[in-house]
Amino acid sequence: MTRLNWLALSFLLAGPLLAGNPVTAERQQELRNLMIQDCGSCHGLTLRGGLGPALLPSMLQGKSADYLSTVILEGRPGSAMPGWRPLLSDAEARWMAELLLRGKLLAENGL
Repeated sequence: MTRLNWLALSFLLAGPLLAGNPVTAERQQELRNLMIQDCGSCHGLTLRGGLGPALLPSMLQGKSADYLSTVILEGRPGSAMPGWRPLLSDAEARWMAELLLRGKLLAENGL
Protein backbone atom coordinates (compact mmCIF):
# COMPACT_ATOMS: atom_id res chain seq x y z
CA MET A 1 0.00 0.00 0.00
CA THR A 2 1.38 3.39 -0.93
CA ARG A 3 2.03 6.15 1.56
CA LEU A 4 -0.85 8.17 0.09
CA ASN A 5 -3.22 5.21 0.51
CA TRP A 6 -2.15 4.81 4.14
CA LEU A 7 -2.74 8.51 4.74
CA ALA A 8 -6.20 8.35 3.16
CA LEU A 9 -7.09 5.23 5.16
CA SER A 10 -5.88 6.87 8.38
CA PHE A 11 -8.06 9.89 7.67
CA LEU A 12 -11.12 7.75 7.07
CA LEU A 13 -10.51 5.64 10.17
CA ALA A 14 -10.03 8.72 12.35
CA GLY A 15 -13.25 10.33 11.14
CA PRO A 16 -15.62 8.41 13.41
CA LEU A 17 -13.38 9.06 16.39
CA LEU A 18 -13.41 12.78 15.74
CA ALA A 19 -17.08 13.01 14.89
CA GLY A 20 -19.27 13.19 17.93
CA ASN A 21 -22.96 12.90 18.18
CA PRO A 22 -24.55 14.82 16.51
CA VAL A 23 -22.66 14.72 13.23
CA THR A 24 -20.80 18.00 12.78
CA ALA A 25 -21.27 20.15 9.68
CA GLU A 26 -17.69 19.42 8.62
CA ARG A 27 -18.20 15.67 8.97
CA GLN A 28 -21.51 15.92 7.10
CA GLN A 29 -19.65 17.32 4.10
CA GLU A 30 -17.08 14.52 4.34
CA LEU A 31 -19.94 11.99 4.41
CA ARG A 32 -21.61 13.59 1.39
CA ASN A 33 -18.34 13.26 -0.51
CA LEU A 34 -18.00 9.65 0.65
CA MET A 35 -21.52 8.88 -0.55
CA ILE A 36 -21.02 10.44 -3.97
CA GLN A 37 -17.55 9.01 -4.57
CA ASP A 38 -17.42 5.70 -2.70
CA CYS A 39 -21.07 4.67 -2.67
CA GLY A 40 -21.39 6.10 -6.17
CA SER A 41 -18.69 3.79 -7.45
CA CYS A 42 -21.18 0.89 -7.15
CA HIS A 43 -24.57 2.62 -6.94
CA GLY A 44 -23.78 5.07 -9.76
CA LEU A 45 -22.43 8.59 -9.35
CA THR A 46 -26.00 9.88 -9.41
CA LEU A 47 -27.11 6.97 -7.18
CA ARG A 48 -29.43 5.73 -9.91
CA GLY A 49 -27.93 2.25 -9.89
CA GLY A 50 -24.94 0.40 -11.25
CA LEU A 51 -23.35 -2.69 -9.76
CA GLY A 52 -25.55 -1.96 -6.73
CA PRO A 53 -29.19 -0.89 -6.75
CA ALA A 54 -30.41 2.70 -7.03
CA LEU A 55 -30.45 4.68 -3.78
CA LEU A 56 -33.26 7.03 -4.75
CA PRO A 57 -36.07 7.72 -2.27
CA SER A 58 -38.55 5.99 -4.58
CA MET A 59 -36.40 2.84 -4.51
CA LEU A 60 -35.99 3.00 -0.73
CA GLN A 61 -39.70 3.29 0.06
CA GLY A 62 -40.72 1.01 2.90
CA LYS A 63 -37.20 0.84 4.30
CA SER A 64 -36.52 2.54 7.61
CA ALA A 65 -33.52 4.64 8.55
CA ASP A 66 -32.65 1.92 11.09
CA TYR A 67 -32.62 -0.74 8.38
CA LEU A 68 -30.55 1.36 5.98
CA SER A 69 -28.03 2.38 8.64
CA THR A 70 -27.59 -1.30 9.55
CA VAL A 71 -26.92 -2.14 5.89
CA ILE A 72 -24.44 0.74 5.68
CA LEU A 73 -22.60 -0.44 8.78
CA GLU A 74 -22.79 -4.23 8.29
CA GLY A 75 -22.94 -4.57 4.51
CA ARG A 76 -24.87 -7.29 2.73
CA PRO A 77 -23.38 -10.78 2.99
CA GLY A 78 -23.13 -12.55 -0.34
CA SER A 79 -23.04 -9.27 -2.25
CA ALA A 80 -20.47 -6.64 -3.18
CA MET A 81 -21.82 -4.31 -0.45
CA PRO A 82 -19.12 -3.96 2.22
CA GLY A 83 -19.74 -3.03 5.82
CA TRP A 84 -18.56 0.49 6.65
CA ARG A 85 -18.52 0.07 10.45
CA PRO A 86 -14.73 0.47 10.68
CA LEU A 87 -15.07 3.92 9.10
CA LEU A 88 -18.42 5.20 10.39
CA SER A 89 -20.16 5.69 13.70
CA ASP A 90 -23.76 4.66 14.30
CA ALA A 91 -24.79 8.33 14.25
CA GLU A 92 -23.03 8.90 10.93
CA ALA A 93 -24.66 5.88 9.30
CA ARG A 94 -28.05 7.03 10.58
CA TRP A 95 -27.44 10.55 9.22
CA MET A 96 -26.53 9.06 5.82
CA ALA A 97 -29.62 6.83 5.80
CA GLU A 98 -31.90 9.77 6.58
CA LEU A 99 -30.26 11.86 3.86
CA LEU A 100 -30.88 9.09 1.32
CA LEU A 101 -34.50 8.63 2.40
CA ARG A 102 -35.17 12.37 1.99
CA GLY A 103 -33.39 12.53 -1.38
CA LYS A 104 -31.35 15.46 -0.10
CA LEU A 105 -27.96 14.27 -1.33
CA LEU A 106 -28.93 14.46 -4.97
CA ALA A 107 -30.70 17.80 -4.63
CA GLU A 108 -27.82 19.37 -2.68
CA ASN A 109 -25.33 18.32 -5.35
CA GLY A 110 -27.43 19.16 -8.41
CA LEU A 111 -27.67 15.50 -9.44
